[in-house]
Amino acid sequence: MPETEEVTAESGRPLRVLILSWEYPPVLVGGLGRHVHALATSLAAAGHQVTVVTRHAGDAPLDEIREGVRVVRAPEDPPTFPLATPSLLAWTMAFNHALTRAALHATLTDTYDLIHAHDWLVTHTAVTLRDHLGVPLVATIHATEAGRHQGWLPEEMNRTIHTVEYWLGHEAAHVITCSGYMRWEVAHLLDLSEEQITVIPNGVHAPIWQAAPRAVARARARYADTGPMIGFAGRLVYEKGVQHLVHALPELRDRHPGLRLVVAGDGPYKPELQAEVSRLRLDRHVHFAGFVGNDLAATFAASDTVVVPSIYEPFGMVALEAAAAGAPLAVAATGGLAEIVEPGITGLTFPAKNPEALAEAVSTLLADNPTARRMAHQARTMVRSRYDWTGIAARTADAYRATIDNTPERRAQARARLAVRRAPIVVPEGNLLAVGGAAG
Repeated sequence: MPETEEVTAESGRPLRVLILSWEYPPVLVGGLGRHVHALATSLAAAGHQVTVVTRHAGDAPLDEIREGVRVVRAPEDPPTFPLATPSLLAWTMAFNHALTRAALHATLTDTYDLIHAHDWLVTHTAVTLRDHLGVPLVATIHATEAGRHQGWLPEEMNRTIHTVEYWLGHEAAHVITCSGYMRWEVAHLLDLSEEQITVIPNGVHAPIWQAAPRAVARARARYADTGPMIGFAGRLVYEKGVQHLVHALPELRDRHPGLRLVVAGDGPYKPELQAEVSRLRLDRHVHFAGFVGNDLAATFAASDTVVVPSIYEPFGMVALEAAAAGAPLAVAATGGLAEIVEPGITGLTFPAKNPEALAEAVSTLLADNPTARRMAHQARTMVRSRYDWTGIAARTADAYRATIDNTPERRAQARARLAVRRAPIVVPEGNLLAVGGAAG
């Protein structure tokens, strides 16, 4: 028997997992917190013991069982550093000290098979715990600093973040990325072998994106007039490409009178976008809605098209959520988005940073409602079959088991077992019957 056959995971065995994340409900800054929450609760629902150690905020308990997950929260370390540049690195160091203490508190009462770290902000704690507990470290790298800046690291802080990402990638026993594109990016930017990286996409709880008809009608009445409505949702930063959507609006309004754009989200790029909207005299036709919270599903469903014009997009979670809500999709053919949307089947694509091509794709969907709705139906079916969180959690647990069984200690144990099985049997003289078939 080949040695590799001995080094296998115990399929279905419940695992004890310690997850580190700088955001987790009620602290939600971007998509990472929602991803970790869905993964943790789905793993717990599958029978695994899951502890999440994260940042404290508001009146949330410091240690609680919530939705089957033990959540341990780290209070802010004095002195208080503002979570903003140029103090981000100072804040990160203070946060990791607090996070480490909170995680060590968790280990007083629970034991773990594996640590799962999410992104660079928890690297210091992850490496410390890995060494302290003597268990493998798995890292999910959701995005890279160089990728967010189109391959350029302009400031000292950007270069430092990239260095910490590199450190995390090389300290981890295994790395997870959300798309094939991100596996390529992480391998090249962090100097890792693609064999060290497993692709496990983000998931979607499709039922929560089914808005009630009355809520959809309210969203339509709030944001649209008599003309078509297109939607965008996401953080307002340069790499999300909203500026290219704004630049496509004059052409789209010429083709589709009465068209309105709803921008759901907020971020540092918002003032610049508002200024550009005013310069193009589109103020009456663009609604900056801010964070719409529980109304996002209804806003998606009310849209004739949801546009995702990202320049850089490791995965494209908003496209899945909009598809789950039933909206026709027009997305930039970049990063993970290109792996989600199949042109002409589940939506339309266009080259990133190309307002003319964006306008053409959106116009095609608006001009042919039956075809747009057929693609929206196909996209919703695709989300349910390929991106359900139960399946995503099962794939993640398989990656955990494979990582645990591939540690040097486990490989040494497997080799020892193999050596025992292959050792020749020494039969004492005069005891030939000890070996079957040897006598006679």
